[in-house]
Amino acid sequence: MATSMRGDSVALATPSNPEAHEPQLDEASSAALRLWVVMSRAHAAIAAHAAADVARHGLTLAEFGILEALYHRGPMLLGEVQRRILVSSGGITFLVDRLTAKGLVERRTCHEDRRARYAALTPAGTALVAKIFPEHAALLTQVMEGLTVDEQSTSADMMRALGLFASGGAHPAHDAG
Repeated sequence: MATSMRGDSVALATPSNPEAHEPQLDEASSAALRLWVVMSRAHAAIAAHAAADVARHGLTLAEFGILEALYHRGPMLLGEVQRRILVSSGGITFLVDRLTAKGLVERRTCHEDRRARYAALTPAGTALVAKIFPEHAALLTQVMEGLTVDEQSTSADMMRALGLFASGGAHPAHDAG
């Protein structure tokens, strides 16, 4: 069964739908495409809950990602923050500028490299994350209750392996043979 973003399967050509084209896919391609669609839909549904939650506090998901990373990791070079939340170098500058304007983040000089800058939470940023992170974690826990804790753990391990493989890393199952 092939998949598309419009449904779990592609509409097959029928007298009532003559413009639809039956896909000619092997089993591996069908499985890969179906997984892509299912992952995309799941991500979109969960991200909508997460985005709505942080929007209540005047933040975007990317801004919250920066605040959360700085809260749990401490001050970081802008490049480190960029890699952690998966935005472009221009994007991280824009986002940190916005958070600085909101009084939640400050830039600090890097004594080892004068060209580099650290991002760090201000006291207001620390207080905000301390307040909203537990609520955010509770929301995500609730949204993820569609799977058991064991299923969530297994899914996370599988998605990590898939992500590592897709980014050029080796997959343990492929290395064993």
